[in-house]
Amino acid sequence: MSKSFNLLDQPWLPVRLHDGRVCDLGLLELFERASEIGALAETAPPGLIAQYRLLLAIVHRALSRAQGRWTDADRARWYRQGLPVEAVRDYLEHWRERFWLFHPEQPFMQVAALAEAAETRDRHKPWSQISLASANGNAPVVFDHSCDLAPRPIAPADALRTLLGFLQFTPGGLVKVLRDADKAGALANTAAVMPLGESLAQSLCLALHPPTQAGHEDLPSWERDPPGLAQLRGEPTPASGPNDRYSRLSRAVLLLPDEQGKVQWIRFAAGIALAEDAQAPDPMAGYRAGSHGLVRLSFAEGRALWRDLPALLPDAGGQASQSAAVLVWAANLQFLLGNSEQPVLVAGLASDQAKLLRWRAERIGLPAALLASMDCANDLRRQLQRAEELFGDVRRLAIGMLAETLPDSVGRDSWARARSLFDAGPAATLYFATAERALGRLMTLLGGGEPDRVEAWWSRTLLAAAQVAWQAVCDGLGRSPGALRAEARAYPRLLARLSPLCPARSTPAVADEEARA
Repeated sequence: MSKSFNLLDQPWLPVRLHDGRVCDLGLLELFERASEIGALAETAPPGLIAQYRLLLAIVHRALSRAQGRWTDADRARWYRQGLPVEAVRDYLEHWRERFWLFHPEQPFMQVAALAEAAETRDRHKPWSQISLASANGNAPVVFDHSCDLAPRPIAPADALRTLLGFLQFTPGGLVKVLRDADKAGALANTAAVMPLGESLAQSLCLALHPPTQAGHEDLPSWERDPPGLAQLRGEPTPASGPNDRYSRLSRAVLLLPDEQGKVQWIRFAAGIALAEDAQAPDPMAGYRAGSHGLVRLSFAEGRALWRDLPALLPDAGGQASQSAAVLVWAANLQFLLGNSEQPVLVAGLASDQAKLLRWRAERIGLPAALLASMDCANDLRRQLQRAEELFGDVRRLAIGMLAETLPDSVGRDSWARARSLFDAGPAATLYFATAERALGRLMTLLGGGEPDRVEAWWSRTLLAAAQVAWQAVCDGLGRSPGALRAEARAYPRLLARLSPLCPARSTPAVADEEARA
């Protein structure tokens, strides 16, 4: 394999400029124009997060090489004035030989040893093996109907972007090459968090991890020696730091270019397995309370992300949630800058063991006070808990009403049927959609330190949400005599539950919020 397609010069990273245009840039031009770029424009959520992580590792290593250590005051200066481009350019030029996508000895983010290994040198797999959006092997169809026997060739830039997302988000499971099974990627089944600024340069400053401690090196994959088969067969190892996590070769891959330079086939094997360390979680992973302790924030079917918003916020006790480290670093910088809001990108892929389920990308604007103040974060956590508890009560009352309309209203099967009817209906969607429309105002009030208005505004919102959801259930019941009797018996119980949300008279705070609405 001859050297070709250098990432420093060849355009491969999609970006969105401030004027709205989208174009592809190489690494050198990207950092030169980082202040002109609004954000990365990758459309696949796993690839989008992986590309941000790659750029963060490059910036971190470039600054470490140029000046060793830096402070939040330095980050604030770079945020205002732009990244130290000269340091980044010198770093990339120093490691230019390691940024060839196709290279006989160390292709970028790949394992050249697969070309000579007995287990892989005569075995090719379609490039869709590393595509999280493609059907391959016995994986279910997600977005396409590709065929393993005749994969369509793709451009080198597409292959690289696909590879980066795969290495970060691949679930654990069978590999059967060099090892029977392999560990998952660093962000498997994770809704990863990335703070955003008005430009790419500002986003990288916000999410930049602190300098490495003296005497400890956290090297990305391209600064390490090429991995050999013994390393691929070895035991899982913990990450040496964020740079290692951001570039870990969780699977061994070798792209095979054809005569036109496109990629149709790859070599594939177990990679450098990542051993998770509970004391050093991924910087972009948030944690929420689960049934047996904290669990990583992921995307659940039919569940809007804002319902798990507390997982992005600080928690003094660490029992209710654990926010992603990148948000802590961003909050520290926003405190120095005095900004009032922190936009956050939450993107990733949900999986169940080796089965890929869904991917998603959402953007949320968080008031800076919520990230900096434990009291504000706890207030929001309490208000969202009120929403969940009210929905649970409305759901139980509605299920009881539905069960009364069935032939055996007290039987176990009838209640199970009633639960299925409720969950399949529109009530839950309408309830949380109504509440979500008021979420921005709720966070603004919390950030402004107005507890009376918060309570009044959110109570009014939850009352409207419960009424909309209940009406949807009643509409589904129909107007038969049995349905009307069940509704008549259930309605007083609903009113009793909603009465605390209905103030006897409008206070000035309530009247003001009603006028704003």
